[in-house]
Amino acid sequence: MMKIIKIALMVAALTMAGSAFALELDQAKTQGLVGEQPNGYLGVVKATPEAVQLVSEVNEKRRQAYERIARQNGITLEQVANLAGQKAIGKTAGGEYVKTPDGQWVKK
Repeated sequence: MMKIIKIALMVAALTMAGSAFALELDQAKTQGLVGEQPNGYLGVVKATPEAVQLVSEVNEKRRQAYERIARQNGITLEQVANLAGQKAIGKTAGGEYVKTPDGQWVKK
């Protein structure tokens, strides 16, 4: 149980951590260009070259962080990513997009 709590705290810290893309990411979410997905990765809602590039960069950083957390805790990358996805969707502001489990983009 403590291990699950520790993982959840690390994932929560990861999803709250600022990045070089923070302002751009917030703008892209507000503009409806990108959204959070249940798999823990950012997705492109409306394809623009900037949105595609941003998603690629953010997802690479997330994947690296998820791998590190998974290694430290003896769990799979997928488990960490899915937990992060749940947290990110839960924190998504109203009016921003999230992907449903059946693959549809909806405004939260």
